[in-house]
Formats: sequence, C-alpha cells, structure tokens
Amino acid sequence: MSRMTDRLSDNQKIIELAKQDYESKRHTKTPPNIVPIPSKGLIYPETHPLRSGTIEMRYMTAYDEDILSNSTYLKQGVALEKLLDALIVTTGVSVEDIAWCDQEAMLVSARIFGYGDDYKLMVTDPNTKKGIEKTIQLSKIGFLPFDLQPNEHGEFEYTTKSDDVLKFRFLNSKQIKSISQENSVSKLLELAIREVNGNRDVNDIKDFIKYEFRAIDSKQFRDYFLKNIPGMDFDLTFEGEDGSTFKSRFQFGSDFFWF
Repeated sequence: MSRMTDRLSDNQKIIELAKQDYESKRHTKTPPNIVPIPSKGLIYPETHPLRSGTIEMRYMTAYDEDILSNSTYLKQGVALEKLLDALIVTTGVSVEDIAWCDQEAMLVSARIFGYGDDYKLMVTDPNTKKGIEKTIQLSKIGFLPFDLQPNEHGEFEYTTKSDDVLKFRFLNSKQIKSISQENSVSKLLELAIREVNGNRDVNDIKDFIKYEFRAIDSKQFRDYFLKNIPGMDFDLTFEGEDGSTFKSRFQFGSDFFWF
C-alpha cells in the first residue's frame, strides 16, 4: 500500500513539474505585451501591481484555444476568465482581483494578439431594420473618460444630500459574483462603501446602510457609482445603406475569439 502511495505521490510531482515547466516556457518564449487598462490603475491600492495603469499579457497560442472550447468552462461561463488567467504575465495578479472594466480591455487585446485587429460583426440598421455585416478595427475602440481622484487605497469620495461623506471603491469580478438578486442593493453598498464620515469599521458601515442610509441618498449614490465606472466605449458608430450613421453597442461572449 505504501508503495502505491509513493507512486501516486511521484506521479503528482511529475505532473506538477510538467505544469511548472510549461508555465516557465510560455512566459519566456512569447514576449509579453503591455496593455493599458480603462481604470488607469486608479481603482487599485497604491501597492497593487495594476496601479501603474497597465498589465502585461502574453500572446495566445494554440494550447490556449483549448480553454475556449472546453465544454466544462463554457457550461460554467468561465471560459473567458480562464483564458485571461492563462495570459496574464504580471506577477501577483489574479483575474478575480481585476475589475471587469479592465478585463474587457484585456479580452480585446487578447483577441487582437491572437487573431488580428479586424473583427466582423452583424449590426441592425435602425432605419431599414436590416442586418448589415461590418468590419471594425478592435484597436480603435477607446476608453470612457475617467477622471476621479483616488486615495492611497484606490477609493473615491462622495458626499450625500444628507452630508454624509462616503469613501467607496469600484468592485472586482470576485466581489461582483458575490452579489445576488436577493440582496443586490445592500450587498453592493456593503462591498463598495469602505468609510462613512471617517469611520472604517465594517459593522458600523453595515449598520449605517441598514438603519441610516436614506433610500434617496442610496439611489443617488448608486447612480453616481454606475455613471463613473471606467470602461471601454463600446457604443460604436456605423454607416447605414442610405449613407446615414447610427450607433450600436458592441457586445461579446466566448465566440468573440472564433471566426
């Protein structure tokens, strides 16, 4: 029995060493690309690697395409997240710690590095109601303006109509996943608000949200929060068949990487 256990242990070590060898080779054989992120790094603490406003990513390889076609990942809706995790070169960064707005920029960059800048898509002309095939250059998709000034924690200040001073943060993907439909408002507030009138005690902040935070103040804060989330400007302008222009919002899923 002990021999079998030793063999299993040896096999696990071999598998782990193979994984480490692959990880080492993939970073050295494919030079990293420096990718700007929409948040400019301002939503992260000063000690966070992304505070620089950029992230290093490597090129996609044929091996990475398996991630996008993995049936388990597709069913769980995590294929794109797994892909990004595999492409990140910057040390000390997990994809779950990255805000979704920055993940979008990373996905666009990964698509450019993997398959080129041109991307074909179908849009509906609002005048004719017909679908039109268009080709866009992904590199021309810009960032939304983001000019809020953070403190050293990557937090921002907001004063309510009731003169309560809040310090809040924008959420990463792990935090967003923890929000359900049953508690969407209160959970968002608990995760976002880090300080109330100079008080950073977590329990006191929860009590403030539960007993003191007026609904009108909460609504106005959430509107401000959503309005100022950094991101990519996916509202693109296209020309219709009659020569007029119209806007259409660009959206993508796991098929974004397949022709």
